[in-house]
Amino acid sequence: MTADPTMTRIGQGVELHHQQGQPEAARDLFARIWDDIGGEQGDPLHVCVLAHSMADVQDDVHEELMWDLRALAAADRVTDEQVAQAGVALPVAGLYPSLHLNLSECYRKLGDLDRAREHLQQARAGIGALGDDEYGQLIKGGLERLAEQLGETV
Repeated sequence: MTADPTMTRIGQGVELHHQQGQPEAARDLFARIWDDIGGEQGDPLHVCVLAHSMADVQDDVHEELMWDLRALAAADRVTDEQVAQAGVALPVAGLYPSLHLNLSECYRKLGDLDRAREHLQQARAGIGALGDDEYGQLIKGGLERLAEQLGETV
């Protein structure tokens, strides 16, 4: 298994945002990568992960939602083989809880609580695909917090 250079670049953008607190720099890098991969016509895994990451650095919730929807659409075209070849430790099913969590949060921010609850349910339905590792705990914790904000039982 070789390191996927596009995934490495996306990881650099994620680090700019989360570890270095530079969302603008991350957004600029993500935009360059988006152009390099051919936008939505690119490799579905790259489109999914990049759009998911790009959503996190948006200042406007409508833009965030647009990127999250792109990520979800691309995930439907990703195979477990592509994920494994890229060195991602999760099966495709493991991508969905985070994607639905982010969509649920966008809809909550926009006041569309019915859609927020729908995506929360979809995220919960896929939670079994996550391990009991740091990433799995992060997503599960996010789901619990969002459920509380939506007045759902945890």
